Amino acid sequence: MSIFAAHPAIPNIEASVEEHPLNYPPDRTPKGRIAILHYSAPPIVGGVEHTIYHHARLLAGDGYQVLVIAGRGEAFHPQVTFHALPEVDSLHPEVLSIKEELDRGQVTPQFHRLRDRLVDLLRPHLASTDVLIAHNVFTLHKNLPLTAALYHLLIEEPPPHPRTLAWHHDLAWQSRQYKDEMHTGYPWDLLRQPWPGIIQVTVSEPRQKELAALYGIPPETVKVVPPGVDIPSFLRWTEMTKHIVETYQLLDAGIVLLLPARITRRKNIQLAVRTLAALRAQTGLDARLVVTGPPGPHNPANIAYLAELQALRHDLGLAEAAHFVYELGKESQPLVPDEATMAALYLLADALFFPSLGEGFGIPLLEAGLLRLPIFCSHIPPLQATGGEEVYYFTPHADPVDVAALIADKLLTNPAFRLRRRIVQQYRWESIVHDRVIPLIKDAIR
Repeated sequence: MSIFAAHPAIPNIEASVEEHPLNYPPDRTPKGRIAILHYSAPPIVGGVEHTIYHHARLLAGDGYQVLVIAGRGEAFHPQVTFHALPEVDSLHPEVLSIKEELDRGQVTPQFHRLRDRLVDLLRPHLASTDVLIAHNVFTLHKNLPLTAALYHLLIEEPPPHPRTLAWHHDLAWQSRQYKDEMHTGYPWDLLRQPWPGIIQVTVSEPRQKELAALYGIPPETVKVVPPGVDIPSFLRWTEMTKHIVETYQLLDAGIVLLLPARITRRKNIQLAVRTLAALRAQTGLDARLVVTGPPGPHNPANIAYLAELQALRHDLGLAEAAHFVYELGKESQPLVPDEATMAALYLLADALFFPSLGEGFGIPLLEAGLLRLPIFCSHIPPLQATGGEEVYYFTPHADPVDVAALIADKLLTNPAFRLRRRIVQQYRWESIVHDRVIPLIKDAIR
């Protein structure tokens, strides 16, 4: 893939590049002024650029003024200011020429000229910044004049300086790949020593230990902030999906069981509701049930059946756990998920739960199977014919306690399920920025 390819998670927007670092959006008083620095920025594709995108958009959404400074990239979000400095780019011709000299151990006047020029280019930006987040520049040698310029601005020049978070993804001195490109002395030694007053951040605990060993500092002095995943974008959520998930807070659930069916008696939804209560009691997890369909249109008694299910939900204390999507709409215009929303709900769910008393075929088994979703369904001939030996069966008149035990046994011992839940609970970009990045910034600004 070309390094200039557009990032799939970044929307194509019209946004202007600010030519002056002080041109922040004037519409509100900021919590703080954040500058994010890297060789390149979105829409360039890469792990660091991905991190920059989500940090920038979420910090801006939380009320911070965010300025991204990079050698390559373009404006990527309407609330984020982008400033291009070509000499910051690791692939700038002058930077590449100097790197060839440095890789041979030569520090020439060309290096010092570019370092000094970068000092002059960066100084006004840093002067108007409360917190600088610099990615890889402190431990990677892709643009050593930039590293040296930052050292001069942050350490050698008199204060004030922005509080700085050195965000370490890669460590040149610890990499076999770069062994022959590292040399003793200036400027290479800048990459293996902690700079005074700089807050150290790594993206994983193994990298934390490597950086601590390189710097000769206690590992606990290095913060760990991992990257994350943008679940709505990655799973291609529709606006309706977002509405359903956010209303029910499904990303906070411990288990999500999907029951894609109209509300009719033959769908045996009361067994699903009772099983949900038993599953929550047995596991202690915040298990949820999502019934996607409205009452069946051909029998007036289906409205009464919905009322029975709602009463059962109340009696079992499941008001916040058993969800009928139909209720999110209006009586004159019920909410019925479209095909794209249904696909997104399948991708979000942990299992298909289909306790029907009677079916002609059982299309949801095909849809769930296509997405590798575990299937728990009633032991009736049409579903047996479709599911074969690849699904988990129970009788449609089974004790809910037994059905819950089956689900708990098969799901909680499934490594894919456990990994998925851990990712959803710990690696959502929103949680990472809110719980880890913003506290670092607040501490730095104090």
